[in-house]
Amino acid sequence: MGLPCTSAEWGALRAHRLVEVSTKILPEGDVRQELSHDGDHERFAHYADRNKITESMVTGTPIRALCGKVWVPSRDPKKYPVCPECKEIYEGLPKGEPEKSE
Repeated sequence: MGLPCTSAEWGALRAHRLVEVSTKILPEGDVRQELSHDGDHERFAHYADRNKITESMVTGTPIRALCGKVWVPSRDPKKYPVCPECKEIYEGLPKGEPEKSE
């Protein structure tokens, strides 16, 4: 068995194990991702990548709609009107490649 530590040795041993910790209080905007700009994600059905919507519904990870809204889809979009911004952006996207005629 080892010899007992003197109080000076014990103090040095304890000081060696101390870790410096600091705390900083951040404004709410710095710590929480904004899920919507004005709450209208509750009133509209938004357009986003279908695969990302499914993944978000499973994982709870927020996604970004075409209009820029960030939210976690959880409701039946058929019960809500389509977001006018999402609809306008979607309609302005290039359509798929035209079918090739042989």
